[in-house]
Amino acid sequence: MKEIVMKSDKKIKAVLFDMDGVLIDARDWHYEALNRALDLFGMPISRFDHLTTFDGLPTRKKLELLTLERNLPVELHEFINEMKQQYTMELVHTKCKPKFTHEFALSSLKSQGYNLAVCSNSVRNTLEVMMQKSNLIKHLGYMVSNEDVLNGKPDPEMYLKAMTHFNLRPDECLIVEDNENGIRAARASGAHLLIVKDPSELTLENLLRSINNAEMSQEERALS
Repeated sequence: MKEIVMKSDKKIKAVLFDMDGVLIDARDWHYEALNRALDLFGMPISRFDHLTTFDGLPTRKKLELLTLERNLPVELHEFINEMKQQYTMELVHTKCKPKFTHEFALSSLKSQGYNLAVCSNSVRNTLEVMMQKSNLIKHLGYMVSNEDVLNGKPDPEMYLKAMTHFNLRPDECLIVEDNENGIRAARASGAHLLIVKDPSELTLENLLRSINNAEMSQEERALS
């Protein structure tokens, strides 16, 4: 295995994580909470629609799409959003627990000098509570929610905001994402990208391999 060098010699200096589907297996929680709120008005969405259209989008964007596609009244958006957040937090407090492989991965990266951040389309309160309950918040140097930017993913704004916070260029950052909207945001930011299918793939080994591959590709481009 390639020897880990000091931070000043690293080409990759930060790892920016999505939350839902990467650090926390919460995609079903968001689906369940949104559907519970929508069902108050007899307008639930299917799991297929959730995975193919709505996954990874902020709740307000999901509601805007439902208005366009299914004529969900705009005046219901605020109430449905509030109920969805309430239902989500109920699920978070019940189901969100520490996962050793993730604690080990983030702890190891931090000890090796990497800057770590989470950039999520969730609201700030949900982001903070999930990071606290998963015991990951102590390893993070920065967190960006959808309330901290004008445009959520698939816009790259929150990733660019994290890079600015660390005073880093996109080519010095690795982004970890799982869904199409997040992947589009990561690619638009110009950073390196690691795609995982679900949180079980987020291991220290996979992260270090991706960092190594990113640095090797930079060396190859520099020599070409």
